[in-house]
Amino acid sequence: MAQEYDLVILGGGTGGYVAAIRASKLGLKTAIVEKRELGGTCLHRGCIPSKALLRSAEVFKQTKEADRYGISTENPTLNFTKVQERKQSIVDTLHKGVQGLMKKGKIDVFEGFGRILGPSIFSPTAGTISVEMNNGEENEMLIPKNVLVATGSRPKSLPGLEIDGEVVMSSDEALHLEELPESIIIVGGGVIGIEWASMLADFGVKVTVLEYLPHILPTEDEDISREMLKQMKKKGVDIVTSAKVLPDTIEKDNGVKVDAEVDGETVTYEAERMLVSVGRSANVDNIGLENTDIQVENGIIQTNDVYQTKESHIYAIGDVIGGMQLAHVASHEGMIAVEHMADQNPHPMNQDQVPSCIYSNPEVSSVGLTEKAAKEKGFDVKVGKFPFQAIGKALVHGETDGFVKIVADKESDDLLGVHMIGPHVTDMISEAALAQVLDATPWEIAETIHPHPTLSEAIGEAAMAVDGNQIHG
Repeated sequence: MAQEYDLVILGGGTGGYVAAIRASKLGLKTAIVEKRELGGTCLHRGCIPSKALLRSAEVFKQTKEADRYGISTENPTLNFTKVQERKQSIVDTLHKGVQGLMKKGKIDVFEGFGRILGPSIFSPTAGTISVEMNNGEENEMLIPKNVLVATGSRPKSLPGLEIDGEVVMSSDEALHLEELPESIIIVGGGVIGIEWASMLADFGVKVTVLEYLPHILPTEDEDISREMLKQMKKKGVDIVTSAKVLPDTIEKDNGVKVDAEVDGETVTYEAERMLVSVGRSANVDNIGLENTDIQVENGIIQTNDVYQTKESHIYAIGDVIGGMQLAHVASHEGMIAVEHMADQNPHPMNQDQVPSCIYSNPEVSSVGLTEKAAKEKGFDVKVGKFPFQAIGKALVHGETDGFVKIVADKESDDLLGVHMIGPHVTDMISEAALAQVLDATPWEIAETIHPHPTLSEAIGEAAMAVDGNQIHG
């Protein structure tokens, strides 16, 4: 039986379900089509489970170092089964919360795989959704006024380095490890690769990271990348940059062995497992895009600044449109798209105002332009930098590595970017993001009174350091 809606959303991940709630609050009759679980990759195979494991790794590391704080803990041991149980409990709790939000918003959820149909007896324009139900029942036909594609992404691999889920894993399989390997090769030194390297090293796994580019975390400020390299080496992680992995050399007898070209030489690397972390591919296949005029380039759906596709009633958000593949970005894009459908005239998102976070130990967070990007855009920059080792609260925590770096325009004094590496910086970046939104200057950040003792004092000191006025350095 065909059912009519104001909005049907393909995908119930973070972007999709947030958009559905916003649509419900705006009075739109809304449905979500989701093949797997509400909450999507972020809740079940990404943000939340990985951060739960990172927290356990952090606590384990702190416990082993407890003697520094005057606390004796003899031979602490890791129960990885309980670590995984705690992770799953957190995921299950949040999953129930999302399900409750759908009921509260009177949002219909269809458990199945949705495809966009072309013009048909149901509608003269493309957009009717045929749902292949998980329970095997007859397909549901949904006739919406608007469609939002929020189907997310999946882990990429390298040709010849296919994921088998056992020896060669993506992050999806790694999250469900029943026991830790003694050693692992991580192919890729980007955000996900470094988070896993940090976590596994803190759990006691011997980690080797093979990164193709000259620097790990290549999208971050170069000072951040260098500091992270230093901190990973302190953990015992073997970081190899400018390493071209040769997939056709892989051997999977009794673990995994693979060659890589490094500085003109071929080097062999061996470990018990391999984690491939080389980015993600948008889920655009088999969802009916070919039945529409939607433009897809390099596997990415093309949209305007309010996320409309070439079919003005079909929108797309999140990983399927490329850009910053972050959960909070997808959520914000979803709200903008829905508000546009409802004639609310939303403000387009400015990517220079979007914070990004890396939950390794130490953490990384940033917003705005890196120093290099600012110079490439023609700005005459001035930089303020302040170390956590001069911050009392960092000493109290016993975590003094890292710094806050602020990039500003010499001519206008405008804030261009803020970059942090150190303790709890993912919880501090919102101040900098607000400053970006308000087009603040370093002077205005410095004039903001930062309470003492707090880690956030490093932001105030870095802001003063832009003009050489820092107090404690």
